[in-house]
Amino acid sequence: MNTFKSKFIEFTSYFFMLLFCYASVSKIMDFENFQVQIGQSPLLSAYAGVISYGVILVEVVIVIFLSIKKLRTIGLYGSTSIMSAFTIYIFLILNYSDFVPCSCGGILESLGWTEHLFFNLFCVIIGAIAVFISERTSGYSKWSTAALLLLSNILSCLAVIFLFLSSENIIKQDNNFTRRYLMHPIVEKQITLLDNSYYYFAGADNKNVYLGNIKFPQQILVLDSSMVIKKKMNIELDINELPYRKLETKVLGSHYYIFDGTVAMIKSGLLNRSKPEIVSQNEAYFSDLAVINDNNSFALRTQSSRTKELIIASLNVGNNSKVQLHADFLQKQSDGVFDNDGVLNVDPANGDIIYTYRYRNQFIVADSTFKVKHRLNTIDTVSTAHVKSVKLPDGKYKMEKPPLKVNGFSTVYRKLLFNQSFLKGRYESAKRWKNSKVVDVYKTDSKLYIGSLYMENRGENKVSDIIVTDQFLYAIAGNHLIQYQLTKPLLRHLK
Repeated sequence: MNTFKSKFIEFTSYFFMLLFCYASVSKIMDFENFQVQIGQSPLLSAYAGVISYGVILVEVVIVIFLSIKKLRTIGLYGSTSIMSAFTIYIFLILNYSDFVPCSCGGILESLGWTEHLFFNLFCVIIGAIAVFISERTSGYSKWSTAALLLLSNILSCLAVIFLFLSSENIIKQDNNFTRRYLMHPIVEKQITLLDNSYYYFAGADNKNVYLGNIKFPQQILVLDSSMVIKKKMNIELDINELPYRKLETKVLGSHYYIFDGTVAMIKSGLLNRSKPEIVSQNEAYFSDLAVINDNNSFALRTQSSRTKELIIASLNVGNNSKVQLHADFLQKQSDGVFDNDGVLNVDPANGDIIYTYRYRNQFIVADSTFKVKHRLNTIDTVSTAHVKSVKLPDGKYKMEKPPLKVNGFSTVYRKLLFNQSFLKGRYESAKRWKNSKVVDVYKTDSKLYIGSLYMENRGENKVSDIIVTDQFLYAIAGNHLIQYQLTKPLLRHLK
């Protein structure tokens, strides 16, 4: 072998040794962060555990092979194959991924994805040349060398493609509790400081946001989409007419609704009139209410007078006002009370009713006639509510110990469910989790997990409620009202 060829093989071997040695050591030194990065890969999330260990192991083995002269050729084959795998990975990221992460990370973190792609191609080329020189020196034909080199590189690329396709199916449809955080799905646009921290969302449309207030339940605060306070509307209500204990307000279309399920009272009025009229009185006691449409049709969560279990009911107010119980809507697991607890929402775009269980990984989607269309799952693995209760002599239930919370606040808009989760998934940053609320996004018309987003705390104030319109996501954290602009990763899923 002439001096140039031997030097080229030696240079290439040392180059790959340095590259993989540094890469594997840096991964080992910051292994938790490396796993988090793989877990957030738009292609390989579902296999983060296996891949995080496998990549390090392969890199270390390649370094060992390259350092032993008799095994150097095998090490060069391995180097070329793994760089081909990295190359096809970046190609898929750039062309077929739902989003492109900020950077590749690793040894060449300062490079962009395109630059990293060219660097990898360069490594494949010099690796292939070194393999040819080494094999020709050993007496192997160029055709057998080319065939073996082509086969090893094709297999490594096919392995990445297989992982990508199967990972997409696992993450979006058969998720093993690995979250995928969308790349900048929302961008903070404006913040308005409210006069107190008792506000919640009563409703929203593309022009205005309506805030109810726990402490001042007869008040509705109206802000326009530029976050300017338009007015404080005070509803005329005689608080002495009934023993009100839980007054709440909701806004839909041109009407507002003020109600208290503990006294079976619902009143409604036009937004330009402060005096409401009775819609329903003494027809149904309830613990939660959602307005289905502007024609006084409601979804209620109430309690069976016979079994004391939670049940969903419909109330259609008109000439023949009627309450109808839907006994099969909720599915009891233990006591039928705490295990059936959840959040009741209505999609304002189509009238679909969505009920998200609080203590298990399921949400129910029904049409406006209460016909259940889907029983879908959130991505966590808590399929059975971890609640333990005892039945009291009066037939009521009491919890023996605090339950495991699974789902928190939620909102629905245009067949997307935005659901806050209490459970940390696999390969997630503990620090980021501590400083944020996590919201998972699901389709309501199919078994599909879209992705997740962080809702950052505002100092000691945590996000307590959210609502979505065609352009914005609004959040309340303490006395902060935050407006986020929706970006492409979410907008493309809004129907």
